[in-house]
Amino acid sequence: MRMRTRKLIGAVGLLALVTCWALIAMAVAQFVFRSTNELTAWIYYAVAGLGWVLPAMPLISWMSRGDVER
Repeated sequence: MRMRTRKLIGAVGLLALVTCWALIAMAVAQFVFRSTNELTAWIYYAVAGLGWVLPAMPLISWMSRGDVER
């Protein structure tokens, strides 16, 4: 597969990942943090906000591979 095609597929995949991750993180926060203190909520949002990076790293690595010459 050409690099250009991988980047297109990866960009769409990253958009889907970030969108789903944000929606799930917000849904979890609505149920878990209704009556907890504010510091716990801030910590959760910081971790959840950066948490999408770990699943995205293999996708970005795949997107960045060079073309295979035949």
